[in-house]
Amino acid sequence: DFRSDPMAFQTGQFRGFETALHDPGIAVFTFNQPERLNGLTQVIKRDLIELLTQAQMDDGVRVVVFTGQGRAFSAGDDVTGRPLPPGPQLMPDIFPGHREAIGTYEGLRVHSQTVNSAIRNLDKLSIAAINGIAIQTGLSLALACDFRIASQEARLGSATLRFGLLPDEGGQYLLVQLMGVAKTMDFLMRKRIVPADEALELGLVHEVVEGPALMDRTMDLARELANGPQVSMRLLKRTIYNASEMTWAHALDDIAAKTAISDHHPDAREGVAAFRERREPRFNAWLE
Repeated sequence: DFRSDPMAFQTGQFRGFETALHDPGIAVFTFNQPERLNGLTQVIKRDLIELLTQAQMDDGVRVVVFTGQGRAFSAGDDVTGRPLPPGPQLMPDIFPGHREAIGTYEGLRVHSQTVNSAIRNLDKLSIAAINGIAIQTGLSLALACDFRIASQEARLGSATLRFGLLPDEGGQYLLVQLMGVAKTMDFLMRKRIVPADEALELGLVHEVVEGPALMDRTMDLARELANGPQVSMRLLKRTIYNASEMTWAHALDDIAAKTAISDHHPDAREGVAAFRERREPRFNAWLE
């Protein structure tokens, strides 16, 4: 079921998830193990990293969407030890780590944290369509996306302290960025799992919709983003994240350097021409 071009983003069934590509360039990742609450394993994470790398490099992909089947987006890491159903495997198995202290350190940096870094480092915009439970690793994966739309059935939390564990995949950083220190302290220390409307109040999601409307609303947003000027949007995404960690002077220099690219791109000329001619701009001719 792969696309015919071996250099392009691959679609089809994989172990623990499936991918599809919709016009105009919307890559949808769907976690498809509802009986396991879409729990993630190192095998799944390795293949996710590979496909996110493909999405980053393939001009046929403009926006990336994550969602889940059943009553969970992802309930976190699958610690049951049950083998995954057979299916195409993009990356070979490697030593799992976590058997001693240094193995845990290396396993986190190579697997769990790298998935979220791969999402955050995408130049293309990403959306989490949170259909249900998003806990621990599932929560941080959603928070690593640029946009989050939740169904009314969604519940979001870390709750790692219920097991005496830490939000080791970067969840604490993402929560502080979205909510600030005080609210993150309350959220994590009190092991909170909140419904969608409260997640909206806390700033964890951008929008809440009725469950049946989740994917329609998500795809509407994805098409809106995919039809925008892709070069400028990718540069803007990077400079927004950079600005959250930079000084004023560094942020000004960063956006000046990126503007030197966007100002001379055909999309900018098209945008100005469309404004003068009082019509809708037709961006992304370079992708066609």
